[in-house]
Amino acid sequence: MKQKLYTYDPATELNSVEAIELFMTDAFETGNSAYISKALGLVARAKGMTVIARKTGLSREQLYRSFSEHGNPTLKTTLVVMQALGLDMTAKVHGDRV
Repeated sequence: MKQKLYTYDPATELNSVEAIELFMTDAFETGNSAYISKALGLVARAKGMTVIARKTGLSREQLYRSFSEHGNPTLKTTLVVMQALGLDMTAKVHGDRV
């Protein structure tokens, strides 16, 4: 018997502020820059890449390329996309490491 496989797009689950916040918090907690970039790209797709392109002044193609699996967005691109999405980044000290 053949099983039917379905394509799953995690961006469809990012349909609330709470879901996006939880998703991005988890991504940042990994400390994995590639995962963080991929997660940010998923959130941008969930919100609409055309909308994000307009808000950032970047092209859709540049955004898709930057946040693709093999992309490597600059800090400037990351920050401008986060701002367009209403996300911010904070730093906190863990113990006495500084």
